Amino acid sequence: MAERKSWSLGGALRTMFKRPTIDESTWEDLEDALLTADFGPTITDEVLEELRDQVDRFNTTDPADLRRMLREVIEDRLAKFDTTLNLSERPAVTLMVGVNGVGKTTTIGKFARFLRNFDRTVVVGAADTFRAAAVEQLDTWAMRADVRIVRPQQFGQDPASVAYQTVEVAMREGIEMVVIDTAGRLQTKAGLMDELTKIHRVVEKLAPVSEVLLVLDATTGQNGVSQAEAFIEHAGVTGLVVTKLDGSAKGGFVLSVQERTGLPIKLIGTGEGINDLSGFTPHVFAEQLLADA
Repeated sequence: MAERKSWSLGGALRTMFKRPTIDESTWEDLEDALLTADFGPTITDEVLEELRDQVDRFNTTDPADLRRMLREVIEDRLAKFDTTLNLSERPAVTLMVGVNGVGKTTTIGKFARFLRNFDRTVVVGAADTFRAAAVEQLDTWAMRADVRIVRPQQFGQDPASVAYQTVEVAMREGIEMVVIDTAGRLQTKAGLMDELTKIHRVVEKLAPVSEVLLVLDATTGQNGVSQAEAFIEHAGVTGLVVTKLDGSAKGGFVLSVQERTGLPIKLIGTGEGINDLSGFTPHVFAEQLLADA
């Protein structure tokens, strides 16, 4: 029995773009597809309005023109944000933040490998000291990524001290990149944010923090953004990492989350493997969203 192909935005639009003309059913089908792809109602309405204006302005009825216009509109909206990773400091320190369960620890392993693929030396710091499982998991991913790890010296060690020791190791050994895991849950949001603020403050006694990356799970959509709002508000987040973005089924989330948070997506994770993390390039992503169309 043939395996059923998962839903994708491009696949959903393929038939529509092959029709002989643009009519009212075109707009209805496009609206349904964008909503299913998690663009959200506000952005869906704005994209449709912009496309209707362009179709009228250029006086076209060719669905092939509409496909090109859709790609350009998506790309233009994505490109409003600077997706460049700011890692020019030496050492360049990145704090990874996010609620538990979004794939933060595995993302750190993939990010370390991503940096190694650019011939950077890397050390990771296991500063999520309240979860022994998180330390062991990060140890496993550090081995896969072939990078150094600084572990807590005892259970429950002050996370800021682990972060500090990690940066010390980097400075002493000339390691270029530092990636620090942090707790995703404490008893209160205030306690968690105080902890992150302390890590930030202690690290900056040695070196500036180059990036604070918030990890979001694409499959949780807007609920995931709501869960992460305390980090966005209090943790000094500089960019987003979107994980579990398999195919284009949730591709619209990429656009909606940037516009909702005002933060750029800097990395996207597309699978479970060590190399399944890449930098985010708006024009490439826009084309991939519509690849099957």
